[in-house]
Amino acid sequence: METAAAILIAQNKPLIIEKVKIQDKLKIGQVLVEVYVSGICGSQIGEIDGVKGEDKYLPHLMGHEGCGRVMEVGPGVNTVKQGDKVVLHWRKGSGLNSELPEYYLSEKKINAGWVTTFNKFSVVSENRCTKIPEYISNDEASLFGCAVTTGFGVVENNAKIKMGESVVVLGAGGIGLNIIQAANLLNAFPIIAVDLHEKRLALAKSFGATHLINSSQEDFALKIKEISPELDVFVDNTGLGKIIEKGYQLINNKGRLILVGVPKIGDNINIFSLPLHFGKKITGSFGGESNPEFDIPRYINLLKNKKISLKGLITERYNLNDINKAIERIRAGKTVGRVLIDF
Repeated sequence: METAAAILIAQNKPLIIEKVKIQDKLKIGQVLVEVYVSGICGSQIGEIDGVKGEDKYLPHLMGHEGCGRVMEVGPGVNTVKQGDKVVLHWRKGSGLNSELPEYYLSEKKINAGWVTTFNKFSVVSENRCTKIPEYISNDEASLFGCAVTTGFGVVENNAKIKMGESVVVLGAGGIGLNIIQAANLLNAFPIIAVDLHEKRLALAKSFGATHLINSSQEDFALKIKEISPELDVFVDNTGLGKIIEKGYQLINNKGRLILVGVPKIGDNINIFSLPLHFGKKITGSFGGESNPEFDIPRYINLLKNKKISLKGLITERYNLNDINKAIERIRAGKTVGRVLIDF
């Protein structure tokens, strides 16, 4: 069996679109999924740009957020079955953790992780897919693979925001918007969205931001101090060292600085660490520490009962052949919400 796939051949280069051959037989714990839609997350941009340093697994397939349908299951799989509609996610859920899948390009093996979504047909590990109800649209379902679960997980598990606490979200992209939405659900106040782009800020307001700061037009740190002198939570989605340092300075003595964006290797921060001994905290988020098996059904229930909304979050969609165009628009800050690849 063959599938069209986007492949990272070299860092800082466009992905190539080629047909790759899928292994002949599923192994223990593997699931074959037809991917309907895939989100593009900032993590994939970081992979291409080498944010974490040298990529030792090139060439490889990519993508970690999507929706599809199970075509076949391998031995030992019991949490999903053929025909199930599923969310594909990179955080471990229930079920087996399989061997890594095998793909081939011109007889040469191509590396892939336990889930990939930039390919129409994907062999994923059982614990990277979660069954969902049929009534959830494909587009909405894909967002539960990362954007929603990470955003809500940051609020629930990392920041542990309480009612009435003040929150800054710096970077109002797909994850940032869901952090704002989750903070609003918990009645945080104020919820301050900071971004370089007016269209993103307008969307942030619709998701629950009470104050908006365009950091391309004014000093965001001075404005935050004016709005909330005793800031409780600062969430950084940019991974920029200078912004992380500012966030650390802005939070109060018991405040929490949550790092969602990943700094580029070598972009170190310089802080005065004494306040860490007395209650100030810095936490690096790993997908919001979400548990897909537990969290996805809860969040879908909120969506079903109109306690949350994903309306307007998806702002652009492309076919697989145009994925590099989509990536360049994201990298250049020209996109507003989440960008989808539609198979």
